[in-house]
Amino acid sequence: MDQVAIASLISFALIITGVAGLLLPALPGALMIWLGIAAFGLLNPAANWSVSFYVAEGLLALSTYVIDYLATIWGVKKFKGSKAGAIGAVLGMLMVFVMGPIGIVIGPFLGAIAGELLAGGELRQALTSGFGSFVGFIVAAFMRLFICGLMISWFLMKVLSLSSVHMPF
Repeated sequence: MDQVAIASLISFALIITGVAGLLLPALPGALMIWLGIAAFGLLNPAANWSVSFYVAEGLLALSTYVIDYLATIWGVKKFKGSKAGAIGAVLGMLMVFVMGPIGIVIGPFLGAIAGELLAGGELRQALTSGFGSFVGFIVAAFMRLFICGLMISWFLMKVLSLSSVHMPF
């Protein structure tokens, strides 16, 4: 098997895993997509791409993680949650390490509720803040899909611009 075919297989496996990670919270989706793009570009001798391309793709991937936190805070605030609720929701994201993939959804919800209650808030407002964290999670999921779609589209445009002499298909 030649180097281009190996680069293509590794890239495809990482990108598919990354796409699955957009749907399954246990996998770092954007990171896997970026690794797939980098693997193809670095292992394929025909892909003489600039460092700025890899950096830009990496920044797009990184932005999806920042968006997770910001959208959670936004959701809590949008539903009139307090700073304590927002902090609780962000800390609740760490529940993924305790509860597994479901923790990424339940953790911020429970964290927002706990934050509101610990700050002396009422249960009704605490539940509303928790719901806001869930809304933020949904917004972040759509934004992740969009950004990763951009990453993959840009990558595919670069792949298609390569000479067909260097492609395994």
